[in-house]
Amino acid sequence: MPRPDPIPSPPGSLRRRFWRIFRLLVLLSIVIAAIAVILVTRGAGQISINLIIATALGIGLTVLLGTSLMTLVFLSADSGHDEAAAPHVQEESEEE
Repeated sequence: MPRPDPIPSPPGSLRRRFWRIFRLLVLLSIVIAAIAVILVTRGAGQISINLIIATALGIGLTVLLGTSLMTLVFLSADSGHDEAAAPHVQEESEEE
């Protein structure tokens, strides 16, 4: 008789889920940074390599940071950690 797959542990499952999503976000930030560099280089005037590097790093890391933090917020909500704080907040709102 075949054995069913074991249920993964929640912390390990969330960690794997985050890294899977994070890899996609890295690709997204690279694509967005490349588009930003192309748009900057198409502009008029002389473009220095410093401007291209600053644009790529600034846009890429900003997009990566923002999307990663939002991913952590959604994973935190899915894990149930936010529900533990909900009764306390609901009690305060009912008292007012």
